[in-house]
Amino acid sequence: MDVRELLNNPKELLKKLFEVGAHYGHRKSRWNPKMKPFIYAVRNGIHVIDVRYTVVALRKAYERMREEGRRGGTVLFVSTKPQARAIIKEEARRVGAFYVVERWPGGLLTNFETIHKRILKMKEYESLFVEFEERRRRGEVLPYTKKEILKMQREYAKLRKLFGGIENMNHLPDLVYIVDPKYNHIAAYEVKKLGIPSIGIVDTNADPEMVDLPIPANDESMKSIRFITHIVAQGYLDGKREREAAGGILPEETETTQVS
Repeated sequence: MDVRELLNNPKELLKKLFEVGAHYGHRKSRWNPKMKPFIYAVRNGIHVIDVRYTVVALRKAYERMREEGRRGGTVLFVSTKPQARAIIKEEARRVGAFYVVERWPGGLLTNFETIHKRILKMKEYESLFVEFEERRRRGEVLPYTKKEILKMQREYAKLRKLFGGIENMNHLPDLVYIVDPKYNHIAAYEVKKLGIPSIGIVDTNADPEMVDLPIPANDESMKSIRFITHIVAQGYLDGKREREAAGGILPEETETTQVS
């Protein structure tokens, strides 16, 4: 069953959400009162998320991502949370989105012009290293000492680790997806400050207002994160494919759910 079929089958989607443990929240003592509407019950001191709301949010998130893909928009996937990093990177790469999974550099969005200069510096190093290899093959002496080259390589490695997932992001993203905005609060703050539309997995300990479209779900379980992120990412990919099939010309708008 593909993602669209699953989204059109609420009973099956509910079953899958339970299978991946998306309904498990945090301990009652850690809850955020703003999550009350999304909480079904308390079991052994643990909040249980009402995944009926998760189903509704997932369908909205898929359509919002699909809309962005259809119009040729750019999407940024974010989570520096250890259990989410590999998933975010894998899914973003699969659908051609940008991603940040290492430390969030303060001002990445709110001071994007400065950050972009650092990205350009990273690309300069790449071009320089290619030139070095060509000159070595020709037997030419390099204009830098080994110590200077080593310093450049170390600086490049740091830049690559931080900005490798956004190296071709030449402007602010049109939409941002965040796994656990509480953990990634600086990123969520910058997104909110700039008014960039956002979607995020929000657990019972977080403020759902940190993102425009909260998906109430377990943000600790890798199975839950992977399942939800795959659906959200697929929406973007499906939208891009529709755009490509139309020759890059956006077809007549179909009814989609906007982020509210």
